Amino acid sequence: MRPPAVVLVSGGLDSATTLAIARDAGFRCFALSVAYGQRHEVELEAAHHVVEAVGAEQHRVVSIDLSAFGGSALTDPTIAVPETETEGIPVTYVPARNTVFLSLALAWAETLDARDIFLGVNAVDYSGYPDCRPAFVEAFRALADVATRAGTEGARFTIHAPLIEMTKAEIIARGTALGVDYGQTISCYQPDRAGRACGRCESCRIRRAGFAGAGVPDPTSYAR
Repeated sequence: MRPPAVVLVSGGLDSATTLAIARDAGFRCFALSVAYGQRHEVELEAAHHVVEAVGAEQHRVVSIDLSAFGGSALTDPTIAVPETETEGIPVTYVPARNTVFLSLALAWAETLDARDIFLGVNAVDYSGYPDCRPAFVEAFRALADVATRAGTEGARFTIHAPLIEMTKAEIIARGTALGVDYGQTISCYQPDRAGRACGRCESCRIRRAGFAGAGVPDPTSYAR
């Protein structure tokens, strides 16, 4: 029997690649997406298409409204998404988002008797978010071992972050080799209602440079 794993799937380029990597590694994938009050809900549609294409045992969407707390341009429409480089951690950082996401994934993993969780964080070509670093991933792994019944009974969880030390070009090359259709993904922080990317935000700039660096045609639909 192939081991089960919970894979966080946002609909973006990184999580699509991570799902493909988990499947290629022989895991039975249980895809988890989160409706967290994000302004760009079209990413949830993209997540559905990604899971349909790559494949998973199940795909669940859990709702938890982080917009109730605000503090991020991705959840608060009164905060503008930056279109130029900024210093420090940008306002597109969503407070504690990956901690919340991993907690939800951990809860599902424990009920599935799964000991593996995958997420597509990256600490090379990224926006400097604190919850995308190796130290965060390791800290959550340690938490999982002491915060769950499975952990106290001797189980050990593994938090897989296969992209964490890869450049965006390397990620795209890896996903392309695994057959990922990046035309189904969306990375933009402020896509229009049709799901077309702005081409100006930091995420769009990183994504575009990644395709150029990988020598792969960019399939992104950009708004004019």
